[in-house]
Amino acid sequence: MIDCTLTVTPVAWDDADAVRLREAQRIELDARYGTDDHEPGAVPTAESVAVFLVARDAGGTAVGCGGLRPLGPGSGEVKRMYVEPSARGTGVATALLRALEDHAKSLGITRLLLETGTGQPDAIRFYQREGYEPIEAYGPYRGEPLSRCFARDL
Repeated sequence: MIDCTLTVTPVAWDDADAVRLREAQRIELDARYGTDDHEPGAVPTAESVAVFLVARDAGGTAVGCGGLRPLGPGSGEVKRMYVEPSARGTGVATALLRALEDHAKSLGITRLLLETGTGQPDAIRFYQREGYEPIEAYGPYRGEPLSRCFARDL
């Protein structure tokens, strides 16, 4: 169930809460994978991400984030999806994903792709539950043994 007091809004890439949440994600992933070298391909930037969203709880605290990077005509990639551990299971991730899908549609994106990893079984379950189907690895994730790729037609 999605918390009705949750707000999801676009922010600048360098927004303080966005930076803090992306750093928290990086720290968690470094711990899960035992290295800071767990992302093939180009790191998302303010220039490459069309929209970056932050979810805030009823008190205004930023508890999650996610971005959308256009890949080419009609396709985009979900990047930097993260929810604070204390807010997991409360609908934050679903609200963020739906908002990213809405933004994608408004940009003419009809297919969303994403990559997660073998060290994130919770993320794999989440994306599959939300209608994302496993696909062959694409782009920089081809041949990466830790990568798991998914897509959904919007």
